[in-house]
Amino acid sequence: MASDNTQRSYSIIPCFIFVELVIMAGTVLLAYYFELTDTFGIHVQGFFCNDADLMKPYPGVDESSFIPPLILYCVVTAVPTTIIFIGEVSLYVMKSTRAVLLTQEKTMVTGECCYLNPLVRRVVRFIGVFAFGLFATDIFVNAGQVVTGNLTPYFLSVCKPNYTGTECRFNHQFISNGNICTGSAVIVEKARRSFPSKDASLSVYSAVYVTMYITSTIKTKSSRLAKPVLCLGILCTAFLTGLNRVSEYRNHCSDVIAGFILGSCIALFLGICVVNKFKGAHSPPAKQKTEDYRGLPLMTFPRIQSPLETLSAQGSGLTHTFA
Repeated sequence: MASDNTQRSYSIIPCFIFVELVIMAGTVLLAYYFELTDTFGIHVQGFFCNDADLMKPYPGVDESSFIPPLILYCVVTAVPTTIIFIGEVSLYVMKSTRAVLLTQEKTMVTGECCYLNPLVRRVVRFIGVFAFGLFATDIFVNAGQVVTGNLTPYFLSVCKPNYTGTECRFNHQFISNGNICTGSAVIVEKARRSFPSKDASLSVYSAVYVTMYITSTIKTKSSRLAKPVLCLGILCTAFLTGLNRVSEYRNHCSDVIAGFILGSCIALFLGICVVNKFKGAHSPPAKQKTEDYRGLPLMTFPRIQSPLETLSAQGSGLTHTFA
């Protein structure tokens, strides 16, 4: 017979396999098509040949950046996953927090032999939602870059238009012909993907998500500054990642700000609406403060005489007078 901390469910495993894994696979597949294929064509945006905002020197490939993409992707993936895993294991092992955890999560019984304890459920839920949001952020960023086709600050340095030709003869002539560029086609296409900044979006998404997890689940009674310092340090690292893109002329300031907003919105949405601020699926409702009204009078307000009662009293007085 199941105890109070167990709940039987025959749909949790099929729902996980045939619904959630399918959605996750579709998200990963869409991100793959955006990143590694030319399925979605980039919008060719026009420009002015003498636009100073597009004439910054070419900083080189992304691998030569101070924060290479490979290191960035490894950090934004591994650090939150490690923090969430260690945090959940610590909450489950420590006696002071284990009781609270067991009241929020129930052990799911699937079939006659399979048990999913609260630790496994929470780890899969929080890390799975984080991974989904990471790919969703990448899809939003790539969709924005493909649709807008915003030019990077170094676009004219790699486009190398013919300034002596008829197209660039006048300073205020707008060029809408994408074939005017004489530089490398691969680098020019990369230079058309500026808005929003992918590095800023992914770094802020990862930082906000793990910060929400730390502030919602980890309780530090002995030190009140350890948790804020850790959270602010993570957020500051993400902020500096975006500033590095601007300082190296790889993105405009508006691209980085848009990336910050996009990543923050996705992290807040998933953290608040999907994982319920990292609380358990069976969190007890907040106890409302009840007051004891016994012994109090039924009416504590002063009695106000109505006009009808006043007229009735006056009529009774006149009747007694004439009598």
